[in-house]
Amino acid sequence: MPALSSIAGSVPASGIRRVFELAQGIDGVIPLAVGEPELPVAPHILAAGAAAWERDATAYTPNSGILALRRAIVAKLARHNGYEADIDRVHVTAGGSQALHLAASLALGPGNELLIPDPGYATFAMVPRLVGASPVGYPLHAENGFVPVIEELERRVTHRTRALLINSPSNPLGVVYPAEVMRDLLAFAARHDLWVISDEVYEYLSYDDRFVSAATIDPSRVLGVYSLSKTYGLTGGRVGYLVTPPGLTSAVRAVQEATVSCVNEPAQWAAVAALDGPQDAVTDAVTHYAENLAAARAVLDSRGIRHLVPGGAFYLWIDMSHETGGDVAGWAERFLLTQRVAVAPGSAFGPSGEGWIRVCFAGRAEPLLTGLGRLPAPAGRTR
Repeated sequence: MPALSSIAGSVPASGIRRVFELAQGIDGVIPLAVGEPELPVAPHILAAGAAAWERDATAYTPNSGILALRRAIVAKLARHNGYEADIDRVHVTAGGSQALHLAASLALGPGNELLIPDPGYATFAMVPRLVGASPVGYPLHAENGFVPVIEELERRVTHRTRALLINSPSNPLGVVYPAEVMRDLLAFAARHDLWVISDEVYEYLSYDDRFVSAATIDPSRVLGVYSLSKTYGLTGGRVGYLVTPPGLTSAVRAVQEATVSCVNEPAQWAAVAALDGPQDAVTDAVTHYAENLAAARAVLDSRGIRHLVPGGAFYLWIDMSHETGGDVAGWAERFLLTQRVAVAPGSAFGPSGEGWIRVCFAGRAEPLLTGLGRLPAPAGRTR
């Protein structure tokens, strides 16, 4: 058999998926490792997708998506994100993951470097490798509230650096960057003439009302990554979008044609209904997550387990260093086998995540609290 390409061989496996796959063969597991909403999709969204299938809306669409959806996105950006974008800057993708890949394809090439947060979403380290570039982690420290520090970025930028990736609200931390931090990050990118890939897929899941879209500060260099997966529970619908600076339409469409051609049309019509229709389900979901968060924090606080208080997303970042012995990935697997609770090891999100775990609190409250109750407390504390 011929050897795999060096690019394919360089892409690391996901430590989150490792726990997820291991859990599939075990009965009675409480699944807290994967970030997926459990609330049902709003009926009007399902109806719009079903109606599109019924009328046989199954032809190719334009590379950048159907006009109705792109118009809905333009209106949403003005309404929610606070910036105006021409319709030619909006490109519908197969989820946020493909939007990330599309952004990397536009900004990076062989030998280039992408600055990524550490800890950060595991795919951030995978995507640059697919285009022959290298990820370079910039550490996020607990003592700084896990927000980026410009001095850390300055120490890591080189002549090979082509882009900075930022993520607010963040996965796995749930940190929402204040406006002054966002301004500093965009100023850093301008000093070094870098693209900024801004992952904003958790934009609606903010509990402190300070979410800021990067393109409101400097739209000339921001590649905005968005998704309907988390906001509307459409993780399997695979609809996201990339918002680019002006003048990139031809390049984007060429790359899109060479990868997915276009997103399936029924999913796009469901997305139109999601963006243009009632938003009650979104409001209800955020309320549900906030209630889960408060209950989960009460369990952790009562047992003396250190954790980060998230400002957004639906994850708890929990310190298990008192138990993990420097190998949180191995500990998470043992915890799954012995306690029947699946959690994501912090090391899956970068070296700075060692000793921590990520827990998703988007599901039902009862299994969440039961699972957290099985976490080992620090010495001197009881269950």
